[in-house]
Amino acid sequence: MDILSKKKRPQKDMEEDMEEFKSGFVTLIGRTNVGKSTLINLLVGEKVAAIANKVQTTRTAIRGIVNRKNSQIIFTDTPGIHKPRTKLNETMLDTSFTSLKDADLVLFLIEATSTEIGRGDSRILEKIKEAKAKTILIINKIDLVKKESLLKLIDLYSKEYNFEAVIPISATESKYRDVILDEIEKNLKPGPAYYDKEEYTDQTLRQLAEETIREKALKLLQDEVPHGIYVEVQKMKERKNKNGEDIYDIEANIYCLRESHKGIIIGKNGEMLKRIGRAARIDMEENFGVKVNLKTWVKVKEDWQDNPSIVNNFKLK
Repeated sequence: MDILSKKKRPQKDMEEDMEEFKSGFVTLIGRTNVGKSTLINLLVGEKVAAIANKVQTTRTAIRGIVNRKNSQIIFTDTPGIHKPRTKLNETMLDTSFTSLKDADLVLFLIEATSTEIGRGDSRILEKIKEAKAKTILIINKIDLVKKESLLKLIDLYSKEYNFEAVIPISATESKYRDVILDEIEKNLKPGPAYYDKEEYTDQTLRQLAEETIREKALKLLQDEVPHGIYVEVQKMKERKNKNGEDIYDIEANIYCLRESHKGIIIGKNGEMLKRIGRAARIDMEENFGVKVNLKTWVKVKEDWQDNPSIVNNFKLK
């Protein structure tokens, strides 16, 4: 399925645009578990967002930066849209919808397996309409449906909003990367580079470390535990080891809601915590480009999801 765009421009105009540098902020929004983090990592070409087959993997707005020859695209990956039950959930939703208002362009991600516009997607559409946001519809997981079903879905959503383009994709396949980036670039205005061309995220190494540890916990733990996990790096210090190599000493606390969860996270003879730490360390060494000495502890903090001092850390800044 090819990209469906409402704009067809003369070749002359396109050639002129090649010399004009563009930039802009692009918000990625969608329901939980629809593949937003996978997509933003694909587009950025680096791992900036935690990926796991769990609800609420992304809790705050995470920015990824794509530097191209004639443009700089700053992506914001937002928390998935879901029914709020705690102050954390409310903050996550507020972060998602607030980011729509300030975006130069919105990528609205839905699943190809949908046969109707569900409650979550309807709510997102309402917010997009309220903001009158310039939006590209991205239909993910097209490998799971037949062409006829996909065409019906495109028609259904196209009647609801005047999208700049509709792009059917599979977020796990790299061939769609330039298709999406090219369409985004068409819809951006001339502007400066907001970040250095060597940067790919505005997250600090400390934040990336916390995200990495939490991602590994999400992937390895049982279903009842992950939603109640909060990771906080207590210490992050760079030094030289005895061989003269750079190494980061990182100490982090994994907070959970219940004493029973603490036992699950630690595991028999500490094996689960070791697995989480080992997987996180390997990932960090690959992403940071230096050796990592990681130590983790598990602590119970029953009210953290309703604790303003913690929840405020997830607000859009």
